Amino acid sequence: MSGARTLWQRIPPPVVDLTLVAAAAVDVWVNLWDDSPLGVGLAALGCAALAFRRRFPLVVFLLTLPASLTQPVAVAPIVALFTLAERTRNRLLLAGCVALTGIANSIPWPEVSLMSIGRTMTLVVFVYGLATAAAPVLFGQLLQAHRDLARRLIEIEEAREHERALHAQAVLARERAQLAREMHDVVSHQVSLIAVQAGALQVAAQDTSAKEAARTIRSLSVTTLDELRTMVTLLRASGGNTTELTPQPTLADLHKLVDTSGTHAHLTGQLPPTVGTPTQRALYRTVQEALTNVRKHAPGATAHIELWQDSDHIGVTITNTPPTRPSLALPGSQQGLVGLRERADILHGTLNAGPTTEGGYQVRLRVPLSAD
Repeated sequence: MSGARTLWQRIPPPVVDLTLVAAAAVDVWVNLWDDSPLGVGLAALGCAALAFRRRFPLVVFLLTLPASLTQPVAVAPIVALFTLAERTRNRLLLAGCVALTGIANSIPWPEVSLMSIGRTMTLVVFVYGLATAAAPVLFGQLLQAHRDLARRLIEIEEAREHERALHAQAVLARERAQLAREMHDVVSHQVSLIAVQAGALQVAAQDTSAKEAARTIRSLSVTTLDELRTMVTLLRASGGNTTELTPQPTLADLHKLVDTSGTHAHLTGQLPPTVGTPTQRALYRTVQEALTNVRKHAPGATAHIELWQDSDHIGVTITNTPPTRPSLALPGSQQGLVGLRERADILHGTLNAGPTTEGGYQVRLRVPLSAD
């Protein structure tokens, strides 16, 4: 079926129109009733008008009516009605055209009295004419509906493609937000530690080349942190996702984190092994960010990390003492606490951060036990 339709669509429209004109002419020649010059002229006009049926369908139909009146022809009026029904949505107009065709077919020609033919026969011819005219109209409307449906399906498919593109963009935005959080949590933690150690080496080293090497390392670390801040700002987008990058740390990695943090820190407390993986990651990242901030803003301070649990919640509290020496001028992305609050929101928890009365700083994450 589709092959035949494709073949039909490949035929040029002028060839189709000329073929229909020829078929109508053959129909007139075979069924010629009125061979008077007027009858033949009206029939020829109706056949020739089919060549313009695509541009002027209503006019072409009206030009075929005289042929229906003077000759028992079928091709010209049927083609004209089909073309008009295919191209118009005015059903009242189509009903009127069907009625006109039925009347033209039922009026006797040459003009004689209706009484001589009989009312019954006239009515039968009229009904037959209506049925004959209604068939191409219904078929034309069906073809029009088919085209409308095909266009609608194309629009739906385009809308689905657009929706899929938007969904892909949303997923990309969430992944960028996740990547920004992970980049800040992991990279800035390590690079700031390098910068702190390089700064200490620069002060303590006696050899000039060692001092220069330490200064270069610290300078490169500061530049890296500054570029990281720019990258995180570009990557961050609205929204979030519970999907985490792999591999991800858990509570079992906290002791290693504390030991390699480059600060005076100690960890107390325990949490049950049934804590879900997303909560473990949130607790780990909170401790990691807090220790990074201690190194940046409170050099020489002591940090205390406490894991705790009550009846409905679990959490971690990181408290550090005031700094004992001036802090290094290290750039930051200004996104650390923002990312931690996003993690807490995902788990329906809360994150509080602020200075303590003793001059230190405290970060506290509280997550419901049912978060996972």
